[in-house]
Amino acid sequence: MTDAAIPRFTGDASPYAGGDPYADHRTADFPFTHLVDLADRRLGAGVIAANDEFFAERENLLKPGPAVFDPEHFGHKGKIMDGWETRRRRGVSAAEPHPTPDDHDWALVRLGAPGVIRGIVLDTAHFRGNYPQAVSVEGASLPGSPSPEDLLAPDVKWTTLVPRTPVGGHAANGFAVDAEQRLTHLRINQHPDGGIARLRVYGEVAPDPAWLTALGTFDLAALENGGQVEDASDRFYSPATNTIQPGRSRKMDDGWETRRRRDRGNDWIRYRLAAQSEIRAVEIDTAYLKGNSAGWAALSVRDGEDGDWSEVLPRTRLQPDTNHRFVLDGPVRVTHVRIDIFPDGGISRLRLYGSLTDEGAAGLAARHRELGG
Repeated sequence: MTDAAIPRFTGDASPYAGGDPYADHRTADFPFTHLVDLADRRLGAGVIAANDEFFAERENLLKPGPAVFDPEHFGHKGKIMDGWETRRRRGVSAAEPHPTPDDHDWALVRLGAPGVIRGIVLDTAHFRGNYPQAVSVEGASLPGSPSPEDLLAPDVKWTTLVPRTPVGGHAANGFAVDAEQRLTHLRINQHPDGGIARLRVYGEVAPDPAWLTALGTFDLAALENGGQVEDASDRFYSPATNTIQPGRSRKMDDGWETRRRRDRGNDWIRYRLAAQSEIRAVEIDTAYLKGNSAGWAALSVRDGEDGDWSEVLPRTRLQPDTNHRFVLDGPVRVTHVRIDIFPDGGISRLRLYGSLTDEGAAGLAARHRELGG
């Protein structure tokens, strides 16, 4: 994947003229959006500081869903925007009224899970004439829970992920990232000022092997622990990645639901664990899926990319809006897991409880070192 393959948008969008505000939104199918959003609030991401948020709060950057536009929504500071918007920068005097080339606004973002970033989207939806002229993004990796002051210390090493690049208004500005590093925080810069509606940071979770080893038994499929969805038969109503998000589902679209089948087949999701592991117990949750939950489910596993699939949980009846728990007959060594549901419908969460094998722990530790952890 090269950055040259990513569409670029520059310049103003037309002023809003009524109707659907997204009708003229400029966007594209970026090649990395199937990956997990490392800046998802559900994973614990947050915008922990910004130098300016005069018109619109920094926290809006990570809100789920697209930005909302209400042309009649004004407050005492002016137009209320669903994004992060700073005031207009000015020069130092009447003789020099313009900002300098180095003037810019910034926001610090804590990723919900440390990881390797493959792509970033900075969406300026509804910022038609008040978007930044250019943006840049830097990444850093710090242990623990650093404060904004810690991150802004002069000895912190920041790596450029997106160089200063012109962007367009009312557009999803996507950037491929080629930095094989484990990152924990981002610094989003807009030059010289303006507004950004949404930030999405796509990549792969890189868990801390020392933490997982200390836990002993944990959810091997969870996104925050390095589990990921490799493929799924259907993503019509909601993404399969929802099934390994933190916590229980709180509404129907917070799980995975497929379209109604009109053939004799079935739907499925295939997962890859962070490393080789031993599974001992399974949870299949259908929370909030009441008239549309899967009727039955079966679980199969394999060890290695070329291993044979073997069934560890035979086809089992599922109840709507219910958390189902299963203890396996003994530990099962796996790297990949597949859940089949029959015939269609959905599940909200899949939990796989167990621990890393010695081989898995060693491989994860080696990868951690490669990424600078």
